[in-house]
Amino acid sequence: MKLPAVPGISPVSLASVERTTAELHALMVRLRGPDAARDLGLEAAAVQSAEIAHEQRAGLLALVEHRDADPALLIAGIVPVDGPLDETAAADLGHFVADQTPGIREVSSARTGRGYPVVIVERIGLAGAQLQAVVLDPDRPRAAVFTLHSPGGRGWLEVAGLAGTLVAGVDLTPAEPRAEARR
Repeated sequence: MKLPAVPGISPVSLASVERTTAELHALMVRLRGPDAARDLGLEAAAVQSAEIAHEQRAGLLALVEHRDADPALLIAGIVPVDGPLDETAAADLGHFVADQTPGIREVSSARTGRGYPVVIVERIGLAGAQLQAVVLDPDRPRAAVFTLHSPGGRGWLEVAGLAGTLVAGVDLTPAEPRAEARR
């Protein structure tokens, strides 16, 4: 999966849980100010987020920030799926989620900039706002799943818009082998 660079979305390294935690915590402290470095709750949130990203074998963990919004976390990864992935699969997924998942505010379908079908699910509740975008790969039995979560929800449309820009530019074509690997 190849992703475009989007201003306001700061990815962190997924090399190790410790490195992910350190980078994510540093970004959170930068946003909240120097006094936040002593905030144990902020450190615990960074540790928990890093552990979840590594347990789920995420391909991306990033902090999404906008001057008019609370920061949000974005996690993404590729998951295997069964069956063909086309417009019908996207519609079926959208209907299933809307019918089976409590608290859903909106389910919609769209296409990315590269033409991939995507199902977008938004949930807003007491625990904040969450958006999931499932990008279906019609050429392979897999999907890219993006989850954006804002615990506070202030400025939700701004951070969701940034995440949408990232999702719209996703490229699911296989990466070219590096020159060393081809020799």
